[in-house]
Amino acid sequence: MQGARPTIAASDWLLLLVLSVLWGGSFFFAKIAVGAIPPLTVAFGRVGIAAACLILVARKTGVALPATAAAWLPFLPMGLLNNVLPFSLLFWAQTQIPSGLAAILNATTPLFTVLVAHFATQDETLNAGRAAGLVFGFAGVVAMIGPDALHALGANVLAQLACLAAAVSYAFAGVYGRRFRGEPSLRVAACQLTASTVLLLPIVTLLDRPWTLPLPALTPIGALVALAILSTALAYVIFFRILARAGATGISLVTFLIPVSAILLGTLILGEQLAVRHIVGMIAIAFGLAAIDGRPIAWVRSFYRVGTGFSPR
Repeated sequence: MQGARPTIAASDWLLLLVLSVLWGGSFFFAKIAVGAIPPLTVAFGRVGIAAACLILVARKTGVALPATAAAWLPFLPMGLLNNVLPFSLLFWAQTQIPSGLAAILNATTPLFTVLVAHFATQDETLNAGRAAGLVFGFAGVVAMIGPDALHALGANVLAQLACLAAAVSYAFAGVYGRRFRGEPSLRVAACQLTASTVLLLPIVTLLDRPWTLPLPALTPIGALVALAILSTALAYVIFFRILARAGATGISLVTFLIPVSAILLGTLILGEQLAVRHIVGMIAIAFGLAAIDGRPIAWVRSFYRVGTGFSPR
């Protein structure tokens, strides 16, 4: 029997906003870290430090982790799709292309997620509202970051394809992660990060040999630690809580909110100027999110029926 379509509650929207701030910072922290540390080592450090933090928190709070190898196996595909592949691809791409273009390409995640969820699930199928919302949301991201970022299209094609491949990987991870609904978000986050660490260890050992690298300065080390604790450990606890309630499409919408958070933080904290294109982009994203969520449109239709006595076709 077909399940009820996942919806995004008001509390989930708040969590999405918090997650967008945490992941918006990941682009900043990663850019600093990969300037002094190889991308694969950054990815390994990110998941390894985050996994250690969450395992400690789980033990302190009494959240049980899997006790057998068979119980750990489902987390290996999640770690591969949600961390190992996208982190490695995005970190390498950020050494080749501007962050703005990487952010635009990363914002294709909801587009791929809707397509994957449409064919792989019964309760997150594509409809006209979602399709229109995705178009508005993606257009809003492009408007906010600025069309100048698109001028880099055509150069470093492999890096751009890497960003798109990361977005596709995130899409499959969102759909696969639905199987963990009902489990504590802390447990799922700790397990998939631990699995990611195990998967990345032999790759980093063979390719980067981190013990042979010169010791980085404090700034890139600090960026890596912030990337691990804030943008990974804390972020994934929130991620799996939203995923369990709002579905794969709902959680993927965070990529539309990341540039909004980054620009608002820059305006409020750094005193940066809010340009007209930023406001236009935010409005487009708001329309897109409303269309994807569906409830604002339902409220308008309900109000229209009450006021006119009939529903628009």
